[in-house]
Amino acid sequence: MNKSINLSQTNHCLCCQTNFSRRHFLKSLLPGAAALTILQSAPPAKAETHQAKALVLSCIDFRFMTAERRFLAKKHLGEEYDWTALAGASLALSGFPHPSDAEAFWDQLEISYKLHHINKVIILDHQDCGAYAMMIDANLSKNPQQELQVHSDYLNRAYRSIKQRYPNLEVELYLAPLNQTEFQSVAVVS
Repeated sequence: MNKSINLSQTNHCLCCQTNFSRRHFLKSLLPGAAALTILQSAPPAKAETHQAKALVLSCIDFRFMTAERRFLAKKHLGEEYDWTALAGASLALSGFPHPSDAEAFWDQLEISYKLHHINKVIILDHQDCGAYAMMIDANLSKNPQQELQVHSDYLNRAYRSIKQRYPNLEVELYLAPLNQTEFQSVAVVS
């Protein structure tokens, strides 16, 4: 027969009830107390320290992913880099399409800098970027000189912003051509 105990009608705790002895109660606490003692004496867990060579910022455009990986391999980074992708890459640092995109980049850069001790940021913009078409001009990619100038302007803004916050980081700026051959280094303009 099951005997149920209604604690609201008694002045005793569960350990003092009929089927529970003090010895049973204390024995049930012993494993937890032992585990707590062991856990309190153990040092806190720490993530293993890794060093990355760079943080890479690229656009989200899937058409360029393979070419970007090949380009980064040619730069002798191996796979020792952190990578973040935001629509428009350098354009995202201006807060497009939303200020939270710029915040996301700065958060990722801070984490990469503190956790992986990066010494470089590489920004990869590309031709025929939909984010630039939305923000600047839907026909931007039809005028290669204007497209290069606009990307150069935003890449340089990104460069200055990064150097202002992290003066010791190296910053490299690139524009990937639509045919995904050689990435063009973009000059820093003071």
